[in-house]
This record gives sequence, structure tokens and C-alpha cells, in this order.
Amino acid sequence: MKASRISARLITPLSVICGILIWYALSKIPSVGAIITDPFKIAKTLFIEAKAGSLWTNISASMLRVLGGFALGLVVAIPVAFVMGWYANIRAVIEPWIQFFRTIPPIALIPLVIVSQGIGESAKIAVIFIATFLVMVISIFQGVRNVDPTLIKAARVLGATDRHIFFEVVVPASFPYILVGVRLGLASAWTTLVAAEMTGANKGLGNMVMEASLYFRMDLVIMGIFVIGVIGLAMDKGVLYLERRLTGWQELRKS
Repeated sequence: MKASRISARLITPLSVICGILIWYALSKIPSVGAIITDPFKIAKTLFIEAKAGSLWTNISASMLRVLGGFALGLVVAIPVAFVMGWYANIRAVIEPWIQFFRTIPPIALIPLVIVSQGIGESAKIAVIFIATFLVMVISIFQGVRNVDPTLIKAARVLGATDRHIFFEVVVPASFPYILVGVRLGLASAWTTLVAAEMTGANKGLGNMVMEASLYFRMDLVIMGIFVIGVIGLAMDKGVLYLERRLTGWQELRKS
């Protein structure tokens, strides 16, 4: 067991190193190097942008938008998902609309958002909110639907009311699905960021990438993509850590 853990820890950094080497090799191909800038130039651009302060300005602007839209999406998704899972009639009304809007890419809603909310921060947060809400509500709803019926029957036999069953059986059993929804929601927030910043942003990582592409600054484009990926990965790892800490009781129950 220990040997497998050690090997897994070695595989990840080796994978990163191999990826960088492949990246560097591709950048030396003339036809490819015009688009894929080599990692050393990207590192230099990252240092220059960070030293100038523009990178931190763009990161902070994007972080506020992502976290704002995500938090709003989570706050709305949790009660909607639980109500859908608990009441069949309400589910019959809401679920078709959620499934309908889930198939529409958030970028298609940008004209409607601009007309209704202008080009301020609220418009960018609204686009991210829509994307994250639709992803998280489905994941959390599945968690409520997949609660073991045996647990609910046992609680009823013991005299538990619907209120006690909901808060003491359904909610704890659905908690891992909430965390899965959080991971998916954060990923959706970052993937929607560029589309959200198309609503008239003058700063932000997505805006930086789009402006750099107009001037064919591929080093800045790839650097922006790289920074978005690193921040998104760090957030995902943070949620995974919380999942291990907060759902350890389920592993004990299974064992």
C-alpha cells in the first residue's frame, strides 16, 4: 500500500515534467511554434506581467466574478435540488425547464443578459451564475434521488417525521453529491469566465486573453489560459481536501 502511494506521488510530477517537455518540443516546430509559445517564454511573460501588477489586477477581477457567480449559484441550487428531489409534483414542473436551459450554452444568453443588465459586473456574474446553477442543481438533485430507501424506511419505522427524515437522513446522505456539485460548479464557472467577460469587461483573465489574441500575443494568450487552469486546479484540490475531511464518516460506515 505504501509503495503504491509513493509511486503515485512520483507519477504526478513525472507527468508534469513530460508534459512540459512535449510542450517545449512542439513549440520548436515552425508551423506549431507560431501558435504554441515555448514554456520558457511563457514563464518570462508571467514574471513581467506579475511584476507590472497587471496580472494580479486581472486575477482579482476574475476571482470576484467567478466566486460571486458560483456562490449565488450554489445558494440557489441547493434548495431547488432538494425540493425537486423531495416533492414529485414540484419536480415535474421545474425539471423540464432546467433540462431545457442546461442544453443552451451560456454564451448564447449574453445578448439577453446585456440587454437586461447592461455591461456592468452584475451581467458577468449573471452569466456565471446561470452556468454554475444548472450544473450544480442536477448533481445535487441526483444525490437526493439516490438516497438509500432502506434508510428512509428504517427512520419511518422508528417514528421519525418527514422533517426529521429530511434533515437527519436525506441531507447527510446527499452531502457528498453537494461537494461533487461544488467541484463541477467551480469548473463550469472558470470555463464560462471568458464568455462572461465578453460583456464589456476592461479587466480580467478572460478579457486579457481576448485582447492578446487580437494582437496575436500568443505568449500572453497561453499564459492567461495557464493561469486560469492553475487556479481552477487549485480550487478543485481544495474541494477534494474538504470532501475527505467532511465525508470520512461515510467511509467508516461502509467499512
